[in-house]
Amino acid sequence: MYMATLTSKFLLISPKTIRERLRLKAGQQFVFVTKGETITMAPKRDAGELRGMLRGANPEGYRDRREQAFFEFTILER
Repeated sequence: MYMATLTSKFLLISPKTIRERLRLKAGQQFVFVTKGETITMAPKRDAGELRGMLRGANPEGYRDRREQAFFEFTILER
């Protein structure tokens, strides 16, 4: 587990190990998702970087479109 401290200017410094492993760069943007008291932070990716990411995924067990229509989706505020 890695830790970071929120500064008085509300900045977080990511641990060097994580920066190197994820190949993070200065100026890179991140997406924050909150669920209850938990914050998940992920690097923002371009569509080109995501190409081929799901290759070989098994689509069995996914909901069909009719079933999905019964569920409500919340759009996160920007």
